[in-house]
Amino acid sequence: MSIADWPADDRPREKLLRRGPAALSDAELLAIFLRTGVAGKSAVDLARELLAHFGGLRPLLQADQNAFCHARGLGDAKYAQLQAVLEMGRRHLAESLQRGDAITSPAATRAFLSARLRDYPFEVFACLFLDNRHRVVAFEELFRGTIDGASVHPREVVRRVLHHNAAAVILAHNHPSGVAEPSRADEAITRRLSEALGLVDVRVLDHVIVADGIVSFAERGLL
Repeated sequence: MSIADWPADDRPREKLLRRGPAALSDAELLAIFLRTGVAGKSAVDLARELLAHFGGLRPLLQADQNAFCHARGLGDAKYAQLQAVLEMGRRHLAESLQRGDAITSPAATRAFLSARLRDYPFEVFACLFLDNRHRVVAFEELFRGTIDGASVHPREVVRRVLHHNAAAVILAHNHPSGVAEPSRADEAITRRLSEALGLVDVRVLDHVIVADGIVSFAERGLL
């Protein structure tokens, strides 16, 4: 039976319009993206099959072009469409932290950092530069590493802080393992950066670790 023959309350598109996207399952949301199924399968059935094949929604969204396009019912056009949707989502979050805006929402800041860093397969260390009113000056990814670490050089961080004439910073990096708990090395580099930046009168407001969850050094009392 095609989705068009389902009761109106069960059709993903109508359900979204009536109850909002949060009411839909992963399979229903993916079915709306797919639009059509394949021979013998509705879009929802195909979505369930794809979620099982990739191991969930996030692995599907993170799949590289080759793996994505070789899955049943997908291809280059769908891959391009998905990348456009994901990039629009990232830019939507970035608009909450536009240059010149003051940091007023920790939740928005963390959502932005998560969107930028969470899906890298290697560790990335980044910095959000702020002025003395905690308005956004710039965001930069400063260091990249292997799957389990990135070498962070305080001297380079200080150089970029002075370049942007920043008065405060929020540090951030991801853990590709998916575990957000800070390591001893994370705590040590945070102390080193705080000390180095303190010499030029720049405050470290927070150090955020992004993984399947998010850990804030400020909330943990580690700053």
